[in-house]
Amino acid sequence: MSHDILLEIGTEEMPAKFMPAIVDGLKDLASSGLKENRIGYGSLSVYATPRRMALLVRQADDRQTDEQVKKRGPSVQAAFDSEGNPTKAAQGFARGQQVNPGSLKTEDGYVWAEKTVEGKQTKQVLPQLFQDLIQAMSFPKSMRWGTEETRFVRPIRWIVALCDKEVIPFRIAGVDSGCLSRGHRFLCPGEVRVPSAGEYLAVMDKAFVMADQNVRRETIRRGLVELADNIHGVVKHDAGLLEEITYLVEYPTPLCGHIDGHFLELPEPAVITPMKDHQRYYPVRDRNGQLMPLFLTVRNGGRQSLHTVQVGNERVLRARLDDAEFFFKEDRKKTLAQRRDDLKRINYQEGLGSLLDKANRLEALVEIIGEDWNFSEKEKENARRAAYLSKSDLATGMVTEFTELQGEMGKEYALLDGESPETAQAVFEQYMPRFAGDRLPEQPIGRALSIADKLDNIAATFSRGLVPTGSQDPFALRRQAIGIINMIDDGKIHWSLRKGLSAAIKLLHINTNESEQILSQADDFFRQRIKTILQDRKVPYDIIDAVTGEPVDDIEAVFLRADSMVGCHIHEEEGLRQMMTRLAHMAGNIPDHDVKETLFQTEEERELWKAYSAAAPDISKAYQLYQYEDALPALRSLTDPANHFLDGVMVMVENSDVRANRLALLHKILQLASPWGDFEKLS
Repeated sequence: MSHDILLEIGTEEMPAKFMPAIVDGLKDLASSGLKENRIGYGSLSVYATPRRMALLVRQADDRQTDEQVKKRGPSVQAAFDSEGNPTKAAQGFARGQQVNPGSLKTEDGYVWAEKTVEGKQTKQVLPQLFQDLIQAMSFPKSMRWGTEETRFVRPIRWIVALCDKEVIPFRIAGVDSGCLSRGHRFLCPGEVRVPSAGEYLAVMDKAFVMADQNVRRETIRRGLVELADNIHGVVKHDAGLLEEITYLVEYPTPLCGHIDGHFLELPEPAVITPMKDHQRYYPVRDRNGQLMPLFLTVRNGGRQSLHTVQVGNERVLRARLDDAEFFFKEDRKKTLAQRRDDLKRINYQEGLGSLLDKANRLEALVEIIGEDWNFSEKEKENARRAAYLSKSDLATGMVTEFTELQGEMGKEYALLDGESPETAQAVFEQYMPRFAGDRLPEQPIGRALSIADKLDNIAATFSRGLVPTGSQDPFALRRQAIGIINMIDDGKIHWSLRKGLSAAIKLLHINTNESEQILSQADDFFRQRIKTILQDRKVPYDIIDAVTGEPVDDIEAVFLRADSMVGCHIHEEEGLRQMMTRLAHMAGNIPDHDVKETLFQTEEERELWKAYSAAAPDISKAYQLYQYEDALPALRSLTDPANHFLDGVMVMVENSDVRANRLALLHKILQLASPWGDFEKLS
């Protein structure tokens, strides 16, 4: 016999951005809770709307599975007397475990009680399980309300808890569980009875609530596409916006609104941002990709009075666009270059000057990067100009009002000022990537300015002692470091990260001791980010350790070294690894010295030097071409000569010159492998 189980938690409206994590969290908690309580089931689903989250378990077992319990008691010496009879200690232990003293077993010097604990009926377990689930849920922000001590994302207003048709009774946050839910706030106000757990979705449908977010999401997507098609337009799929709208409504109805045509004379970002980011509207384009004087949105309700809702949405958007138009006209009274003076009055960070100071630092940094990346004179000129103008849009009214337009309006204003398209695009690309999965800068000067901006942010913030710790990263420095790494890897750029960091730190005019400390902290910071990326790529941990043992300089080379180790199955080179480990134990920490053939005394020394001399050019060439796996045959050729040397030659002889020469020879062999990685760390 199986059961359907329902837990619905009704609340005041929850933030849409919290909901995906809430769904995943409740699903994980429920799955682990049922497993811990030994309750099997057929399927487990979590549904969520702005006002509710629901757990629906189908085909749950009638009872917990029986549990085999094994408890350790007193030692054997304490449990039995000299004649082997149970002592009072053994009898007391057996009584406490509800077993016969004669059934006690001995193992590892102790007595053990083994028994079968019969499982309870599922409905007997559910009250505590449901309370535990609710109390275990975590949220980005939670709250208390009234006189209740319970913390939750929003005040709990009702709870439905059913096992088939039977109410599972419990009380939490001042609310008793029952079978009464709520329908849509306006289309079906008041209480709605849920007769049984299995009927939950159908009951919600009749109450104008699409409880299943997947159905709701697809209904919205399909409705928007059909509505756009009816007006001969196109809406671009936006997964983030669709997800947010999905958790803003319980009963979605798409509608179309109009905007005054003259607003389309504004730069596109100034029109789209108020639509999408502020009002959650979809802009509509024609078949040629041009904006139409229309928008699509989704109402939380039916089609009643839809025109009134449309007019209200149009009025709200018109007010936003009026603001944008006003700021745009005011901003155009000065060019971006003329606004640089305004940056003096905007602080960058405490103790680190103004945004003008930052823009000046970016000019110097992109010049260094441009030299290192072999920019043409034209690219250098465009990069310098982009850095010169990089922060000017932060002094405009448009960006002050719509902060998410930083960079975007900088690009638009730069084009209107007559700047080159490359310069304008770089002003926009400096902030990329803005979030995980965002696209990267497309042009080299945009990539250079973006890296310069992020290096300056990291160096400046570290100089204030604000190094990210644990989950605390208020300046999003981890994201920026990962952005730098991804840009370098995407562009296949071999560049000295340490040189870039050192330059960024130097431009802050910090004393030498502090500069060295900041550089060391930044090295560790970037190395940890690289390790995380390699872990995400499923690179084995020992290979990650092997290629990130030293401060990271050439990021792209680190990735190539790791990929080559994986690609050539380096773990199968056991003989090479063992040989390198033996060398490292003996000569790993000595300084580099020239090897003198005149000091050789054995055939093993001469053979090893001969093998080294033959292998070194091939290995060096492979490294120069970043084709590390091509060095493997030459490295492998050193295994036998090195082992013969180690087995047959006494290294630590009394003659200091001979001893030093032999150590230098071993160190040379180690140096052939070290540019690829630390073979000693391979398992």
